[in-house]
Amino acid sequence: MNDIRVTYSGLISLILGVINIPLGFAFMLIVTRTLSTTEYGTWGLISGIIVYATIIEPMISYWTTREVARNENSGKTSVLSGGLFSLGGIIIYLISAYFISGKTDADQNVILLGSILIPLIFSNRILHGITVGWKPQGISYSQIIFGIIQIPTGFVWIYFLKLGTAGVIYSVAVAYGISIIFLLIYNKEKIRGRIKKEFIAKWIKFSWLTLYPALGGVILFLDVAIFSIITESVIGLAFWTASLAITTLIVNSGHISIAVYSKILQGKETKFMTDSLRHLFYFAILFTALVITFAKPGLFALNPEYASAELVVIVLAIQVFLYTISGNMQDFITGTEKVDTNKKSTFKDYLKSKLFFMPTITLIQSSLYIILLTVMLLSMVSIIESQIELILYWAVIALIVQIPISVYSWTIFRKNFSVNLDIKNIGKYFISAIISFGITHVLINSFLEYNGAIIEFLPQVILFIIFSVIMYVGITIVIDSNTRILAKAIISEIKK
Repeated sequence: MNDIRVTYSGLISLILGVINIPLGFAFMLIVTRTLSTTEYGTWGLISGIIVYATIIEPMISYWTTREVARNENSGKTSVLSGGLFSLGGIIIYLISAYFISGKTDADQNVILLGSILIPLIFSNRILHGITVGWKPQGISYSQIIFGIIQIPTGFVWIYFLKLGTAGVIYSVAVAYGISIIFLLIYNKEKIRGRIKKEFIAKWIKFSWLTLYPALGGVILFLDVAIFSIITESVIGLAFWTASLAITTLIVNSGHISIAVYSKILQGKETKFMTDSLRHLFYFAILFTALVITFAKPGLFALNPEYASAELVVIVLAIQVFLYTISGNMQDFITGTEKVDTNKKSTFKDYLKSKLFFMPTITLIQSSLYIILLTVMLLSMVSIIESQIELILYWAVIALIVQIPISVYSWTIFRKNFSVNLDIKNIGKYFISAIISFGITHVLINSFLEYNGAIIEFLPQVILFIIFSVIMYVGITIVIDSNTRILAKAIISEIKK
């Protein structure tokens, strides 16, 4: 069985994830600086519909990760069967597109073109599932490749050929294709052998258990469809998608814990959990402070028109911070469940397991969120003309629902792991962030010039980012011995 090194895999994934951030942002600049708000909103709508189309994909990747981590040879079966399952995803996409996009001002032909992404996303996620099970850091390598390929293809199809949303689809499709080729080579050791029908039979038999967690995600992403249908426009989605693009940085902090789930599946000791949780908070606080401080500059860089959504980004940043922490905790809890290792486990056993209980939390959260969002939109869309004000209320609802779920997730986490939250050190991280990014905020307001020319504006922003990050890291190294140990580990891995 492969012995996964939690800190090593986490640091490699985090370092590569940080490297991938400017690559992703460069592609976003090409997109947002070239596409109109309607075209960018159409891309946001396509992204939302894809969520429904990929609801059946976890039937394979969910179990593949658990099987590979336990040294079961299901890799080849999952890769080849993924193509067949993706046909069902395409059908779901086309049906969803027909009912949702027809009520908006989006280009229907472009929406239908988005279906070419479905089989690529299926293959990519299944290969991710295999990778997480034995060499989690491989996902970050594939994401680097994805980010690199997007940039030249984006220049060709979006910037030079002016294909709009269709150009985004083509660019993303090619990037997925190259990333899939890399993952096939990377995981060749785990996709050898023959196709085993028993794995497919198991996945179909327990499909209810994998579709159930996906149900919460599908309900969660109904927000895009509901907003576009009620407002009869995709312009608001452009601002929402831009805001989400900025806050995605916070989710990257979860890379530091990417190997924890697989390590728990292997049945190893969980002494590493305290360090992993502290590292997660360290980087989540750093990235959240970055997003809040650079909300306006980040949106302005994407497109000056989006800068008015600054407050939306700030509210979403807090929500995504809580989501990232609680989401990782929920994954760790699920990893402790052993019901699927016993072939005699009954339907009732699975219903009582954490594999069913944890997704129920997400389902409750998603349902409350969608209900509140729908009520808000129906009651305010006729009296509020500003799209920015509507998406601000949208962000506030997401935060309000997230808070109790995060508190409850921590309560359940403590019942499953004998880990105490390192309040003292986490407090140091918050104080360091307030000092370093507070000073940066003052400097930005005093010296940053909002120039429409991206080649003049972006270098200024980058200098402020480097300054604030160095200050945060420097303060924490001085006041916290654990950060000094972490810094030495990072330097050591970079040298290697």
